[in-house]
This record gives sequence, structure tokens and C-alpha cells, in this order.
Amino acid sequence: MQADLLAFGPHPDDLEIGLGATLAKHASLGHRVGLCDLTRGEMGSNGTPEQRLAEAEKARAVLGAVWRENLGWPDRAIGSNEAHVKNATALIRQAKPRVIAIPYWNDRHPDHAAASRVLTEAVFNARLRRYPIDGDPWQPDWVCYYFINDSAPASFVVDVSAHYDAKRRALACYRSQFDDQSAGSVATRLTSPRFMQLVESRDAQFGALAGVAFAEGLVVKEPIVRPNLFKTL
Repeated sequence: MQADLLAFGPHPDDLEIGLGATLAKHASLGHRVGLCDLTRGEMGSNGTPEQRLAEAEKARAVLGAVWRENLGWPDRAIGSNEAHVKNATALIRQAKPRVIAIPYWNDRHPDHAAASRVLTEAVFNARLRRYPIDGDPWQPDWVCYYFINDSAPASFVVDVSAHYDAKRRALACYRSQFDDQSAGSVATRLTSPRFMQLVESRDAQFGALAGVAFAEGLVVKEPIVRPNLFKTL
């Protein structure tokens, strides 16, 4: 259950919205990508938890991730139990990732902000040798924060132009969330075509700023060290 890149999402589909093409790119390069959803999204207006778990597994296969876990935390109550931090800490120690991706801390959805806070604590706890969780202490090279609903100035962007179709196909797996023709669905922000327009326009803008077709932006909290001032080595 180890991974080079471990990405956490509050609900099934959040990882694909914010980081889908980057995940597909790393998987295509031969890196072991592990995915972890914190909740089953049971408070969502559309789809059942069982549907969302099945959709998430289909999306995992599209992205090329080697495994996907769901911690089963209660939707709309992320961080309400001290066991949540311990659950995430244990998974980090088990996976031993070089890089961890978690949601950006400022987002219109309270669950996304809560997930960012809890996961930031879990990353910190994972390296403490006296933290009372099984497994050896583990500290990743760094933590990257990705955008779900909103965005901010990025510390850097990943050129995902060649892998953007994989992101689209992974998102299409979530018919219960994005397809307004699904049986029993009600109109939501996600079923509007404007939502996908919002996602793609953000990725297109990050790309345009970097001189590529599509890019996904990320934020890190520490300075990015470069060997010199030259842009390419």
C-alpha cells in the first residue's frame, strides 16, 4: 500500500476536479500514485454512497493510480472526531509517500477547508516518533496544496496538457454528480455545465500563464529552492 505520491480528497470526485490530470501524469511516468477519499459523500444531493464508491474506483482506473482508499469519515463532519487525525496519520506512515497532496485551505466548501486543516495536522504528526500510532515516523519531501472550487496565486503549475483528456474521462465516471440526466438526479451546482466550464477555465488560465494549453496549480508553504537563476538547466 505504499505510494510515491499520496493524494487526499474530502469527497469522491474532489481529487479529479482539482488534481486529476497531474495524478494521471505521474502515474503515466511510472510513479506509484495512491488516492484516499476521506468521506463517501453521503450528504450530497445526488448519488448514493455505494454509487460514489463505484464511480471513484472507475476513476482510479482511468487515472492509473495503484490503489484508492476511503476512510469513511462522516460527510459534513470532517475533523469532528480526534480519531480522524490518527486515521490519516496512520495511512501516511503506511504509504510512506515522497509527496502528499491535500486541498488548499481556503475553499467555499467547509469540508474542504476542514480536510486541509486535519490533513496538515496528520502530516505533522506522522513524523513525530512519540505520536501514539503504529508505524515508523515518516516525513514526505513536501506537501502540495491543490485547488478544488477556488484558486489563488500558485507557487508553481504542472503542465498537464498531454493528460487533460484523462482528467475529463475520470470526471465523466461520476455520472451521479455531473450528469443531470441520471435517474433521480436534482439540479445542483455540479450538474450545471457551468461547473465544468469553471474547472476547465481555471486550468486553461493557469496553462495560458505558463505558455501551455492546460496546467494545474499548486501551493507550497516553503520556498522553492533552485540551483541558479537560469530557467532551464
